[in-house]
Amino acid sequence: MSHPDPYGSTEPRGWDRPAPALPWPDTDLEPGPWRPAPAAPTHPTEPGGYARPGAAPDTYAAPDTYAAPDTYAAPYPNSGRRHDGPGRYDGPPAGDRGRPDGPEHRGPWGEPARDDEYPTAQIAPVRDEPTDQIPAVRDEPEPEPPPGRRGRGRRRASAERPPTTTPTTSRAGRNLPAAIGVGVALGAAVVVPLFFFMPAFLAVLAAAVGIGIWEMARAVRRSGAHPPLAPLVAGGVITVGLAWFAGPDALCLGLLVTVLGTMIWRLGDGPGNYQRDLTAATLIAVYVPFLAGFAAMLAAAPGDGHLRVLVTLVAVVLSDTGGYAAGVSFGKHPMAPTISPKKSWEGFAGSVTAAAAGSAVLLWMLFDVAPWWGALFGMAISVSAVLGDLAESMIKRDLGVKDMSNLLPGHGGLMDRLDSILFAVPVAYLLLAVFVPVVS
Repeated sequence: MSHPDPYGSTEPRGWDRPAPALPWPDTDLEPGPWRPAPAAPTHPTEPGGYARPGAAPDTYAAPDTYAAPDTYAAPYPNSGRRHDGPGRYDGPPAGDRGRPDGPEHRGPWGEPARDDEYPTAQIAPVRDEPTDQIPAVRDEPEPEPPPGRRGRGRRRASAERPPTTTPTTSRAGRNLPAAIGVGVALGAAVVVPLFFFMPAFLAVLAAAVGIGIWEMARAVRRSGAHPPLAPLVAGGVITVGLAWFAGPDALCLGLLVTVLGTMIWRLGDGPGNYQRDLTAATLIAVYVPFLAGFAAMLAAAPGDGHLRVLVTLVAVVLSDTGGYAAGVSFGKHPMAPTISPKKSWEGFAGSVTAAAAGSAVLLWMLFDVAPWWGALFGMAISVSAVLGDLAESMIKRDLGVKDMSNLLPGHGGLMDRLDSILFAVPVAYLLLAVFVPVVS
């Protein structure tokens, strides 16, 4: 028994009301027996009751009635949907299409769509405009480059203009033709004054020392040191001159004067980084002018000074040439991979062999020295030359430079050629003083 209506309404309840009629006649639906939906509680005390939207606060109503399980009407009169069963939809009628409240402008359950969900519903359709009034696009020719100027892109070779070729390098990483040409020119600049005008050799030596000091000072600036260049160059030239005219004692005095002059000059720049700058300056003064002073003393020997310089230079050249040839041909075992990866033990063996053989013959012919002493001289010169090359390679690797400068094509800087000679001339001076004593 159901509860009486609390408001005394005479309107029949949900299961007594007839189903709403469809808005259009449908011949596909056959009338069948009416099956009322289960009654829903209309009182708040009954479980499952709910309030109908828009009703009075205390009024509870049953949900809308439902049709037969396989035939039911759309819950909204304007939706135009017709279902013959679950999952089947015949589409909206033709009269509802295009209306803002039509089926295509409704939500998935037939509710009216909001403007923010379908903003394109109120946009006017795009009309096809005639294209015969649009001007045709014509291809404009690209502007030609001005005469005398090459256009973009790579230059093409022709019969009049051969292709550009990059200079080929050897396995040692050098431009071999340029290296040979520069080497011959340097040799001529040293040998010609040595045999024809000895004071010119001193000038060449002083110029080489000045350029070497400049390259070293320029390279060490990468580490933050700034040694003063003027006192170093002036002191280096003075050191070489003192060694030429006064011998070993004057050479040491020239080194001392150079270091002291650099210290005094550097005081004008303040105390900042003073120790670092002075250390770099001392290294340069010992490495370049002091070692080069032994070459000046070799040349200043009375009677055969030019020959002493010659045999030393020949031994160094033979050492470099033999090491290069053997290293390129047979080099497989690195000698000092962390300092100079391209030097190998096979190349070192070639250096020692070539220098020993050439010096044995040369000293025997020029100074009448026994061949075994000449071979010993060549071996000592080769070892000292290789050590000098490794020492400069270590300095360059520490500074992070490949060459001291790009002054000499195929060689780098002048110091890249003097590194072996600077370590070889002190050894040559000492050994020749023993094998071939100087005659006053």
